[in-house]
Amino acid sequence: MATVQLKLGPTDHGHPLTLEEFDEADFEPGFQYEIIDGSVYVSTSPNFPENFLENWLQMKLFIYSVHHPMVINYVTTKPRVFVHSRKKATVPEPDIAAYSDFPKNTPLRELQWQTLSPILVAEVLVDGKPEKDLERNLELYFDVPSIAEYWVLDGRDNPDEPTLIQHRRYGRRWVVRSFAYDSTFTTKLLPEFSLLIDPRK
Repeated sequence: MATVQLKLGPTDHGHPLTLEEFDEADFEPGFQYEIIDGSVYVSTSPNFPENFLENWLQMKLFIYSVHHPMVINYVTTKPRVFVHSRKKATVPEPDIAAYSDFPKNTPLRELQWQTLSPILVAEVLVDGKPEKDLERNLELYFDVPSIAEYWVLDGRDNPDEPTLIQHRRYGRRWVVRSFAYDSTFTTKLLPEFSLLIDPRK
């Protein structure tokens, strides 16, 4: 007997389901969907300011990766990060992720998100749910041992003048630092990386 394909929309936020059901579901467009602790998590799709900031930050990391492939060798938007330590399927999808040991010589059909894990993830926050990026993800990304830093590019007050919140893994906690608009951000995770926090530059 054929199974019926699930059709999911924003009203299904919190609906329990398996990873297989999630992967095979049909989603109402205009929203973003994740599976977190075995339930659907629905967010609004990014507006243009968020998209602009995401592209800007991704470009800066990509340029760095070209010149420093021994530090990070793959940067992408909208990856899937599997949190294997959770009892139920948990797969957040950060706006940006950077990988240090991406297997570039492996045939593409052999690669799966389940076996890839980044050293850096970033979220862009403008008009979305702040608790997702500032509360929920703190725990989820800390449960992924490979993730050394988690950044939030925060444009809620003014997307033309965002700030950057750095979460750096230190023992059993995050060390949090905030960087103002028009300041220069550096991190030991990415030697020689320097980011002037101004999306117009």
